[in-house]
Amino acid sequence: MSSISASAYDSQMAANEAAGEVAAARVDPDLELVRLAQSGDTKAFDMLIVKYSPKLYGLVYHMTSNKDDAHDLLQDVFAKAYRSVSKFKGNSMFYTWLYSIATNMTLNFLKKRKRRAASSLDIVDTGIQNDPAFVDYGHRSNPRRQTNIHELQKKLNEAMQKLSDDHRAVVTMFDIQGMAHGEIAEILGISDGTVRSRLFYAHQQLRGYLSDFHGSELEQ
Repeated sequence: MSSISASAYDSQMAANEAAGEVAAARVDPDLELVRLAQSGDTKAFDMLIVKYSPKLYGLVYHMTSNKDDAHDLLQDVFAKAYRSVSKFKGNSMFYTWLYSIATNMTLNFLKKRKRRAASSLDIVDTGIQNDPAFVDYGHRSNPRRQTNIHELQKKLNEAMQKLSDDHRAVVTMFDIQGMAHGEIAEILGISDGTVRSRLFYAHQQLRGYLSDFHGSELEQ
């Protein structure tokens, strides 16, 4: 202990403990199932599908605003993940790897869809405000409030579709799915600063698109 002061030693120990906590926090909870899936265990992969289907469906649905497209894409995402799972090396969390596949496939799909339609709004599912996944049934007892919420959901859906695909992706992951900037950056393969910049611009755009909606009506 003579070559290092007590305070420096304590600081080093604290740093080591913090690093250990970070490493522990980064332990992939899916690793065992992934290893089983890589060895050919289809039931293990089915468990991963069950675990991540709801959030991935939400991601794809909010980006496409079309239930049929979302269901089809989700099937394609899991099919590709299953074919590629043997290549997963564990350099990232499994869900990050899976989200990257889902996001890239959805962005590619949206590019193709735009080429098929003069406006992406032409093939948006305008019934999204009635989808059970997005309706708060607690407001059924208040028809006026339910109508206002449906109108807000419809306007928000239309506003989201006016964003670029890249901006809609970050809004979906950050504002709707509650992901951290760092997670989004890792999934999209961009910097944390780029994520923040896209979010700032997207929020400005959404405020403009929704400026004619009177939020106070929701309180009635």
